[in-house]
Amino acid sequence: MAELLSQSEIDQLLNNVKSGAGPEQDKVYQKEVIPFDFRLPNRISKNQLRTMRNVHENFTESFSSFLVSKLQTIVNISITSVDQIYYSEYVLSVPNPACLFTFDITDTDIKGILELSPELALTLVERLLGGNGEGKKSTNFITPIEQKIIGVVVERIMQDLQKAWQIIDHYEFVVDRFEPDVDFAQITSPSESVLLISFEITFGEKAYLMNACFATYAFDTILAKLSSQKMSTIRPTKYKGTTSQEILSNKIYEATIPVRIEFGSSAITMNELLELSEGDIIKLKTKITEDSKVKIEEKTLFHGRVGVSNNKKAIKITHKIF
Repeated sequence: MAELLSQSEIDQLLNNVKSGAGPEQDKVYQKEVIPFDFRLPNRISKNQLRTMRNVHENFTESFSSFLVSKLQTIVNISITSVDQIYYSEYVLSVPNPACLFTFDITDTDIKGILELSPELALTLVERLLGGNGEGKKSTNFITPIEQKIIGVVVERIMQDLQKAWQIIDHYEFVVDRFEPDVDFAQITSPSESVLLISFEITFGEKAYLMNACFATYAFDTILAKLSSQKMSTIRPTKYKGTTSQEILSNKIYEATIPVRIEFGSSAITMNELLELSEGDIIKLKTKITEDSKVKIEEKTLFHGRVGVSNNKKAIKITHKIF
């Protein structure tokens, strides 16, 4: 049996219908107000930041190989963060004195700062001069002689950055000057955003910091190229229009492979070996009508017939054995 409503309940429902109110409209919902800063440095999207991280991961591989060969020790380089911050925030994070190298990207208005922590700079100087990197210095100020030594490493960093950025386009990174004080390394206004890429460089058990700071006010052309490309298919512009298989095949075709020809074999005693002199003949077990072995490294891959071609000694491949 259906539940019967009282007259008062019926009157209340009719009043609600007339007023347009409902049971849930009696509840008051209060939403939390979240402040939004319209000056947030979000010039670069998250996808573009991921692309920039991938680009500079290629840089870390190349630069770490250089340090391993130069310092003769195990070196590991990793990217700790890729952030957009205000230039004023970056300036406050730089120690004084510092080891800063300003640089330009040619054919663009982009300027940047390469920051090596003073500990990293002094460790590089000592190791490049034959030390073990355990020495101590009373001050972190970088002398002119130390600047010249570190400059060799900085020039290599510029070359490796240029190579890594070929994924985007052909850009040339050029060192401008050394600055011990960040106030004199002004690359943009304090209210502008910058792209800060932080690296951790590890020698053995000790870790050091290195930062690459790019002013993003002139990043529009680069961002346009990043937006028009996908990282899954991105490759240096000189390879544009070719497949990965073609690139690998061309590299394989250009590789140098050692080839060795084995005419035959023989066995002689040690006494006969000691008595050998110029003009002596060693009789081989191989017959003159038999083919010679063509070896790649230590593996026999072909048989061939020895002869002369264009007045040069040559061997004609007769058949494959693989």
